Amino acid sequence: MNRQRLVVVGNGMAGIRTVEEVLKLAPDRFDITVFGAEPHGNYNRILLSPVLAGEKKFDDIVTHPREWYAQNAITLHAGDPVVSIDRKRRAVKSRDGLEVPYDRLLLATGSKPFVIPVPGHQLPGVIAFRDINDVELMLTAARDHKKAIVIGGGLLGLEAANGLMRQGMDVTVVHVMDSLMERQLDKPAAGLLKTALEKRGLRFLLEANTAEIVGALTPPSASQTVPPSPAPRARDEGRPPADACLDRVRAVRFKDGSEIEADLVVMAVGIRPNFDLAKNAGLHCERALVVDDSLQSLSDPRVYAVGECVQHRKNTYGLVAPLYEQARVCAAHLAGLGHRRYPGSVTSTKLKVTGIDLFSAGDFIGGPDTEDQVFRDPRRGVYKRLVLRDSRVVGAVLYGEVKDGPWYFELMQKGTNIAAFRARLLFGRAYCEPSTATTEQAA
Repeated sequence: MNRQRLVVVGNGMAGIRTVEEVLKLAPDRFDITVFGAEPHGNYNRILLSPVLAGEKKFDDIVTHPREWYAQNAITLHAGDPVVSIDRKRRAVKSRDGLEVPYDRLLLATGSKPFVIPVPGHQLPGVIAFRDINDVELMLTAARDHKKAIVIGGGLLGLEAANGLMRQGMDVTVVHVMDSLMERQLDKPAAGLLKTALEKRGLRFLLEANTAEIVGALTPPSASQTVPPSPAPRARDEGRPPADACLDRVRAVRFKDGSEIEADLVVMAVGIRPNFDLAKNAGLHCERALVVDDSLQSLSDPRVYAVGECVQHRKNTYGLVAPLYEQARVCAAHLAGLGHRRYPGSVTSTKLKVTGIDLFSAGDFIGGPDTEDQVFRDPRRGVYKRLVLRDSRVVGAVLYGEVKDGPWYFELMQKGTNIAAFRARLLFGRAYCEPSTATTEQAA
């Protein structure tokens, strides 16, 4: 059988997991070419935080070194991203001018960090937290500088703050909301988290709106001959003189006029699907590249897509589990085994922030038609909240003790009626399923 040509645009976790699944199902079906923007093999982006904290090295988080591509006869163009797609000719063109034809095209271009477009956001010392290059920039800054501000109190921001603190920096987390990780935690759990992190040395400024990132002024050298600056006009007040240049970030200024000094500012305020390439190729896009249940684009059946660049049934996903579910379905269709469908994902999040265990899933806020079960043990630092609707679990937040998180999530997915053990539900699976308790004791 003549091999078809599969071109993969994106050398990240979603794209390479799809390639792995294709190789399992139909190892002889394709000649595979992979393009990646970064100059190395695939790595586990989830483990960037331990690299920043000094717990791991980059080599420890590489999942697919260059040898893996060679062993599987995959042509890798690392550090040479695709810049255009010619759908009529069925070919892609890379930044370096390389043109490669395809029979099937898989787009896995991921996402890009959102940077608040305030004045000064392009100053040296202002960076995002998305890839290994960002981590290397932060590590360099930590060696030479002392004060850091992390803008964003979500998971990524807290991980960045923890890593920089572990590298010896004084870190303040700035967050526009009134509680941390508001998308994963209710306010009681967020309060416990904030208290615990403050004890570790982090500082927080909540309900803070960033207005400007202020740069340090570097005056001209003594050898320069500079004409005297004219007297400032009223509208020029507060601007640097024309004979000075902005050298590096100095502070963050807020809308109330206050400032906090900073040698490093890390933006961790969210991500946006990276679908410009697809949009420029004329593929149907809304908030991201729109795909059907087989992960095919709506505009071109030869083009598939997985990962954070995808919009499926109006939803986009940034967690690993949904991306891997997409990869399995997409690979089945690429392999010619088109019986699988991707229905969308119900997501749960099990997080470990600076040694604190957290789990959340579903509708953990609830509403007028729900009831809460809450357990608090301040001495052990344990908090649990389950949200019930019609004797079924629809949401959960666990702090400090998360071992039953997957079981609660399973109850949510299956829509299990918990009426028979409602009174024991908060105490976990072992108290609700006697056979489970017996098995655990025997183990």
